[in-house]
Amino acid sequence: MFSVSQPRHSSPHSSTTRTSSRFGSRIARTAAIFALGSGMTAAALVGSGTASAAPVNCVSPPSANDIQVDGTASCGATSNGTGRATAGAADSGTAVSVNDGPGATTTFANGFGVALGASKNAGTAYALALGGGIAHSWADAGQTTLAVAGWGSGATSEGQGVDCVGPLSLALNLSSGQFCVLGS
Repeated sequence: MFSVSQPRHSSPHSSTTRTSSRFGSRIARTAAIFALGSGMTAAALVGSGTASAAPVNCVSPPSANDIQVDGTASCGATSNGTGRATAGAADSGTAVSVNDGPGATTTFANGFGVALGASKNAGTAYALALGGGIAHSWADAGQTTLAVAGWGSGATSEGQGVDCVGPLSLALNLSSGQFCVLGS
């Protein structure tokens, strides 16, 4: 039942090969998840129902604190420094974007969704809440984060980790390679 084998001698290149193979796998997984998130976003935007409120778009700068409400859709964007904050909402959605320093934050919400995004120190954050989801994205110190949530789901992506709740969730931190999808 038991067997004994001689120890394997590895070449100095095998560690490098394994490291680059793991890096390639991480990049492939990240690309696949990004493609899945883009597909979910496109499907939700195309398949959204009859609008109950006109879309609103908030941008900072030029305004220091841009807040807009039209019917049941609302957004808010504020940016301090050289960065940019953009928030958009439709169909009872609420989107809020905050940026401090260089960097960018982009959020969008529709269908009773709530999207919250913040970035600091050259971070880039994206949060999309589609059809009732709750998405939260926080990026700091050059990180890039993405959170996408659909009906009945939630997604959080930040420097400390990612979290997905529900079947229509995706969270990704491109800087650390952390990701979750479909409530896993």
